[in-house]
Amino acid sequence: MTIETSPEPGLPDTAVTDAQPTETLIATGGEWWRSAVIYQIYPRSFADDDGDGIGDLVGITKRLDALAELGVDAIWLSPFMTSPQHDAGYDVADYCDVDPLFGTLADFDAMLEKAHALGIRLIVDLVPNHTSWDHAWFQEALAAPEGSPERDRYMFHDGKGPNGDEMPNNWESVFGGPMWERTTNPDGTPGQWYLHIFDKSQPDLNWENPWVREQFHGILRFWLDRGVDGFRVDVAHGLIKEAGLPDYTPPEDAGSMGGGAADALVGLEPGIDADADADPATPPYWAQDGVHEIYRGWHAVLEEYDGERVLCAEAWVEPLTKLARWVRPDEMQQAFNFTYLSAGWSAPELRSVIDGSIAAFATVGAPSTWVLSNHDVVRHASRLALTAENLQGAGIGPNSPGLPDTAVGLRRARAATAVMLALPGSAYIYQGEELGLPEDIYLPDEARQDPTWFRTNHEKYGRDGCRVPIPWEAGAPTYGFGPADGAASWLPQPADWDVYARSSQQGVAGSTLELYKLALRLRAAHALGTGTLEWLGGYGPEVVAFRNGDVTVIANTGSTPVELPVERSADDVLLATEPLTEAALPADTAVWLRS
Repeated sequence: MTIETSPEPGLPDTAVTDAQPTETLIATGGEWWRSAVIYQIYPRSFADDDGDGIGDLVGITKRLDALAELGVDAIWLSPFMTSPQHDAGYDVADYCDVDPLFGTLADFDAMLEKAHALGIRLIVDLVPNHTSWDHAWFQEALAAPEGSPERDRYMFHDGKGPNGDEMPNNWESVFGGPMWERTTNPDGTPGQWYLHIFDKSQPDLNWENPWVREQFHGILRFWLDRGVDGFRVDVAHGLIKEAGLPDYTPPEDAGSMGGGAADALVGLEPGIDADADADPATPPYWAQDGVHEIYRGWHAVLEEYDGERVLCAEAWVEPLTKLARWVRPDEMQQAFNFTYLSAGWSAPELRSVIDGSIAAFATVGAPSTWVLSNHDVVRHASRLALTAENLQGAGIGPNSPGLPDTAVGLRRARAATAVMLALPGSAYIYQGEELGLPEDIYLPDEARQDPTWFRTNHEKYGRDGCRVPIPWEAGAPTYGFGPADGAASWLPQPADWDVYARSSQQGVAGSTLELYKLALRLRAAHALGTGTLEWLGGYGPEVVAFRNGDVTVIANTGSTPVELPVERSADDVLLATEPLTEAALPADTAVWLRS
């Protein structure tokens, strides 16, 4: 592989390309997950082949070459399993089939085969905390009498009060409203209540029940037998609830953390030291110690298979020293670093979080897994320029305070990505961030579909703004997301997205797409994912500066230019997120230099 720099300092030479693989490149050994860059595909918003306005597996397969060209090591596929789609597939009705909305098992197999042929591993989303209320298990539970084995699969409880009319406790759903729904008996009388951390259509499973655990071992084997490389585990911190289900009232400033990311970060105040030993108050439905036995069992199942299969935890847990328990050697391989995602565009905060992360995960021999955006959070091209508090899960819309400046947000996002991709460990990229996509703030209210929007009586916009189908081709209907004669996209796309389309950025020096391609080539060529971070001083409090191997990274989070090392040439600049002057690094800019 050859790495060159552009004649214009800081911009990539778009003539530099890498030959694409022509046969299977999946290698074994080396614990690939320690340094992998993994691309999240949100299937309904990635590529629509059949023209119904919703993305599908065939559409993904046809676009995999673009991801190989981008340079990612693996893809994570958000839910595509059979579902009534009350929560965009996170309400699963059959864990061992593909929803017809997205295709068939044969389509999945073809997609996996092509991904592997391109040297791309595939991780599937698994949702174990709850099922859909349409799942056969829950329908059987509803039909069965109280105290039956079928009921014991879920969290059914009698209500309080003389007639059981009061909920078993005061827990509030992540999506708003109570966390309990009452059933009706066959004779029409009120029945028991069932727990649902999220929407009422998503009843929580009872993970104290050995039958439930055994069923999921079978589900893991079903997909492993098909050849998948691992699982991203939704709400990995939520499966076990505190004994006795005690009442709990979260702090007023706790975010809703929609879609599996709930108020596990309670107690984490803005600017908190990520190294702090204090353990925030843990809600009784998050991060209970009993979850670790479950994942040790899952780890054993994956060990039955050749190759390196992985588990990645979506666990919103603080402090980082507690999160590290999810990635002990006999449990999971990765856990999303949401403390890093939640950090502001601030050098002191970033340094603290990076130090705390590397130290915490090192205690269990695991890498940190860095992330800046996903399908549950405001895209970082907008989030990093917000000027008012935005609680996690609330989203942003036309009436939100402190709306971002688009240009400032994109500059910061590019710089933040350059910092993240230079860090040792693994990194996740969310579809569209390589195009610089901002949050879609101005979605029409009537188009919104997130349960958060409805369960909070429109007080919180929710997550639709980061889930809008991505643009491929400027000037084309749905920007090439679907065929020219297809239906409109399931969420309407903004009218000004031509500039973000992949076709508008392909081969254009300095575009966000080319910046990502260059960063991923350099990251691989300089082995940054398996490197060691060494902080550099002398640049002032608003600068993040470190060395990883033979690459020096400097990022200016402040508002004024920062002087760069004077002894350098254009050849010393490997990457810059904005054009450089002769001696200064502009505000909201990051640079990679040869050390």
